[in-house]
Amino acid sequence: MTSADAPRFGVVGDPIAHSLSPVLHRAGYDALGIDARYDAVQVPAGGLAAHVAALGPEWGGLSVTAPLKREALALATTVTARATLAGGANTLVRTADGWAADNTDLPGAVAAIRERYDGPASVATIVGAGATAASTGLALADLGVRTIRLLARDPSRAEETAAALAADPRLAIDVLPLDGAGIVGEIVVSTIPVAAQDDALVAATCGAAVVFEVVYDPWPSPLAAAAVERGQALVSGLDLLVHQAVLQFAMFTGHNGPLDSMRAAGEQALASR
Repeated sequence: MTSADAPRFGVVGDPIAHSLSPVLHRAGYDALGIDARYDAVQVPAGGLAAHVAALGPEWGGLSVTAPLKREALALATTVTARATLAGGANTLVRTADGWAADNTDLPGAVAAIRERYDGPASVATIVGAGATAASTGLALADLGVRTIRLLARDPSRAEETAAALAADPRLAIDVLPLDGAGIVGEIVVSTIPVAAQDDALVAATCGAAVVFEVVYDPWPSPLAAAAVERGQALVSGLDLLVHQAVLQFAMFTGHNGPLDSMRAAGEQALASR
C-alpha cells in the first residue's frame, strides 16, 4: 500500500484504458519495494500542456503515448537529441528547471531486437508510416541498418515520418505504396493494425530473418503467427513496451527496472484480457 505522500507517476494519452504501462511500472515498484503511485490519465489531443501545468509537486514523471508525443516536445525545458530526431517524446521527467523530454522507444527497440536476434542487419522494411515507424526506423539505424523501405497505405501521408528518418545521415529512405510493394531486408517491422494485415502482406514477409510486430493486443497478429510457424525471430510489441518502460522506470525512480518482473506482469495482464 502506498503512503499518502508517495511520489506519483503516470501515463497520459487518448485512448488510455488499454495501456499496460500501469501494470508494468507497478510491478516494478512491488518487486523493488518502492513506495510510489502510477496511474493512467486520459488526456486528449491539445490538452497536455494544461494537464502538466496543473500537476502537483508530487508528480515526478509521465509516460506519454499517442496523440501527445509531439506536444511533449513543445512543453519541455530540455529535450534529448533522440527525442528531437524522432519528432516526439514518450517520457517527461520533472527537473528543478521544468520538464525534461526523452524518447525511450529508440533504445527500447534496440534492446528488444537484440534480445531476440544478434545477426546482421543492413536493410529493413517498415510497414506503416506513423510516429512509431519513425522511432523504430531510427532505432534500426543504431543496429546497423542503412537502407529502409517505408511502405505506407497513402505515401503522401508519410512525408513527416520519411523526413524524420532522412534527417539521420546514416539512412537512405525509399517510400512506396503498401499495395504491391515488396518486403526487403533482414528485418521487417509492422506498425499497422491487425485488421490491415492481409494474406498478401503476411506472405511477403517470409524472407525476413526478423519480424518485429509492434502490436501486442490482440495477440498473436497474423504476422506474428506466421513468423512463429516459419521459425523467424519474432519481436513483439510487448518486448518493446517492456524494454522502453524499464528505461523510463530508471529515469523516474533512480532504480534499474526489474525486466523479468515487469515482463511477467505484462504477459499475465494480456493473458487475462
